[in-house]
Amino acid sequence: MVEEEQKYEVDDAYVLPDLAGTAPAGGRVRALPPVTLVARYLDTVDLRLARAGASLRHRRGDELPWTVKLPTGTPGVRHEISRAGPKGQPPPELVELVTVLHRGAPLAPVTVVRTVRHAYEVCDRAGTVLAEVVDDRVTVLDDAGSTTDTFREVEVELKAGDRKLLDRVGGVLREAGAQGGSFTPKHVRALGATAQADPDLVAPAGLTAEPSAGDVVTEALRKEIRRLLAHDPLVRLRAPAAGGDTAVHQMRVACRRLRSDLRTFKPLLRKTWSRPLRTELRWLADVLGAARDAEVLRARLRRTADADPLSPLDRGAVDRLDEVLAARQRQALTAIDEMLRSARYLALVDSLVLAARAPRFTRRAAAPAAQALPALVARPWRRLTGPDGVGGLDAQSPDDRWHAVRKEGKQARYAVNAVAPTVGKGARRLSRALARVQDVLGEHQDAAVAADTWLEIAAERPDDHELAVTAGRLAERERQSVRRTRGLLPAAWHRATRRRRTSWLP
Repeated sequence: MVEEEQKYEVDDAYVLPDLAGTAPAGGRVRALPPVTLVARYLDTVDLRLARAGASLRHRRGDELPWTVKLPTGTPGVRHEISRAGPKGQPPPELVELVTVLHRGAPLAPVTVVRTVRHAYEVCDRAGTVLAEVVDDRVTVLDDAGSTTDTFREVEVELKAGDRKLLDRVGGVLREAGAQGGSFTPKHVRALGATAQADPDLVAPAGLTAEPSAGDVVTEALRKEIRRLLAHDPLVRLRAPAAGGDTAVHQMRVACRRLRSDLRTFKPLLRKTWSRPLRTELRWLADVLGAARDAEVLRARLRRTADADPLSPLDRGAVDRLDEVLAARQRQALTAIDEMLRSARYLALVDSLVLAARAPRFTRRAAAPAAQALPALVARPWRRLTGPDGVGGLDAQSPDDRWHAVRKEGKQARYAVNAVAPTVGKGARRLSRALARVQDVLGEHQDAAVAADTWLEIAAERPDDHELAVTAGRLAERERQSVRRTRGLLPAAWHRATRRRRTSWLP
């Protein structure tokens, strides 16, 4: 589940205001009996979880006492996952969810927080809880049970309500003297300055007015490393990514972009550093790829089957095709789970964190970005425009040639994206145009693979005649899409190669 909350600092003299006016018409505010909560937080010696905005705790009295909270990138909004388990043994599943943060370092208790909580539920007319307001008096305890600190805070957590309610309650609290409305977890306050230090994973910091080539490459690498590691827990949870995309897809895209950047900017990077990283990222992308391919095919199967309502397909046969793909997807997800638990993956995560902190450059990386980078981007661009790229394609070229050009197109587009913040308008225009080219080439590849897949599955079941007929009809629809996309490419490519988009390339 996703938790959204705001915290307010108050002193002992603070009087919680009447919250009745924050409830909608016909609603009410319901007071709950006070409770005492005792939470023990686990972390590494150097507080890797806390510094990254995450936590792993055991809280006495909860139905599911073990909880992991993970940042989402939005202040005050976190993923919250709870599981059962004995006090001294965190569930392995939760420990794995914070793998990219602890990176194999031991987890041990770092603080105990005792909270005396007075809670109030803001309800609508039907009794649905829209938000919960809690007045917490917090005591921080050491290993011997002695008090090391105390503080008081008021927390507002959104339930079934909307963001306007969260802001409305916050306004009432501030009018009564509450301070803040920011977000600092209790255990972070309890642990002090060390827990508020920078996380191990260095985030993109933005570029100066005149960055070096190395600065631009560093920013690009940090962006994709952050994307890759942020989606690791969501892949483990089988949870969707933001925007309705899948976490597997986002993680795979990050792998591809990282490998592409390491290839494009190879002259700026030390080979002994970048080559092993590219190899391991390819391994990771390959494992993720099988699950993503099955995911795409399952969605495409239903879309293609429903494309012509006037010519319906055998629903039972379509369902049997989907069952085969579902089995492949389950097998591929199991392989991902095994990979994510492997020592090889743990070593890769460690390498990526170090890569974000300090990529290993050659002397050429110190050159001004505006001078050094266009020539490097021109290399994948020339491959894309040359006889082995779009320039050598025609309507009769085999599918695998079109797929090879699609891969070259991705390389060129990723390279343009990486330098666009420095190069400016021309690169941004080219990036948008290449995105359209990639849409066409991507649809071509998806349709070609789908057509082959439907026929392959039918061939494995020669006695299922309804399946054979349905697979054949599906394949023909996919080949129609192949032919259509081949006709769309020339116009998309013409737009991408206009001078105003490419004049910055040497």
